[in-house]
Amino acid sequence: MFKYTPRNMNGIFAIDKPSGVTSSKFLLDLQDLFTKSHVFEQHLQEFRDGRRAALSTDKKWKKEKIDKKIRNLKVKIGHGGTLDPLASGILVVGVGSGTKQLSHYLGECDKTYETKALLGISTTTGDSEGDILSKNKVDHITKKDVEKTCEKFVGNIKQMPPIFSALKMNGKPLYEYAREGIPLPMPIKTRDVKVNSLTVLDDTMSTDHEFNKLETDLNPEEQNKLFHNETLLKTPLYFSDQYNEANEKTTETAPPRVLEDGEQLPEKLPMIHFVTSVSSGTYIRSLIGDIGRALESSAYMVELRRTQQSDWKIGKNVFRWEDFAENDDRVWGPVLKAVLEQGHEVDVAKELEATREKMAPLIQEEKERLAKHGLEESSEQVQKKRKESETEEHKENGSNSEKIDPEQKLDI
Repeated sequence: MFKYTPRNMNGIFAIDKPSGVTSSKFLLDLQDLFTKSHVFEQHLQEFRDGRRAALSTDKKWKKEKIDKKIRNLKVKIGHGGTLDPLASGILVVGVGSGTKQLSHYLGECDKTYETKALLGISTTTGDSEGDILSKNKVDHITKKDVEKTCEKFVGNIKQMPPIFSALKMNGKPLYEYAREGIPLPMPIKTRDVKVNSLTVLDDTMSTDHEFNKLETDLNPEEQNKLFHNETLLKTPLYFSDQYNEANEKTTETAPPRVLEDGEQLPEKLPMIHFVTSVSSGTYIRSLIGDIGRALESSAYMVELRRTQQSDWKIGKNVFRWEDFAENDDRVWGPVLKAVLEQGHEVDVAKELEATREKMAPLIQEEKERLAKHGLEESSEQVQKKRKESETEEHKENGSNSEKIDPEQKLDI
């Protein structure tokens, strides 16, 4: 069986993370796939040899301890900015020494998102995974209102990070203050971010969509505690510097319109759908919440997709999980190698198809030869066993996997 085992698999690439999985879990799965592949055999062996040589100079490290350490080493991998579990789209990934190039993606580059939100409800997390914080009127809002309101946020703005985020104050996560119903010891520091553009799409204000209205599963006492939580409810609203300068406006706006006694929200809430390009550090959940408040209502995010980060763009130069999991590593290996060396200029889908067509006759010939002689396992059988082994390993190591508080939201 011929293998593709290149050297120096170091660099940057981008992959499309699906919704419903944490960024950390997704990267761990990717790391395991790479570590078990032939593609990274030589790269990993050189890495292990280097680590072994370094550890062997330390008298504190005995041979048995070194062997165990080296045996457990995996392909070095890192990210250039996480996505919440609800979100899908681009994750920029650094491999090997490429992890040193990730700082640009973490704090300096622009990102483009497509997002959908429902009007009339705000939540503790700013999205559909949180508890209901308030319910507000929506019948006064038109699509034109949404378009005019969104214009107020284009430019340089100050943004209040969501309290249900990874941020801490005095060593305590912000969401714990909210959960306990106690005020923050000091105001949350705002972030200076930039909304480069914001385009409201045609189906905005439509109720013909797949998203159901969020319902609470809290008891009345818990719900009442949230409804009167000053930490969550009273936060400043900021419009862009450019809008304020052009219109001589302040941050003041009318408060959200409260439902009358006995009044209910419609079963299908109107949807906001827009595409926005923003600077690093911008919270889309916060932007959506602010737009809802500026409309004298409220809003929560139901869908988010990162479609571009710097020069990496969905449909152009971004891998999918299936590209690795469903293809022979002799197909995806050369394409990944090209991207690590040449960067975002490589058309991933086009190169994968070309490599697949080139390798197909060779792989088929190998399968027929092995089947005829019955001497070895085919490449497909080897990969099947790898997947089975990986599944068992995840079961055994499940307790050691990285744990993330479901209410501790990540930066997006």
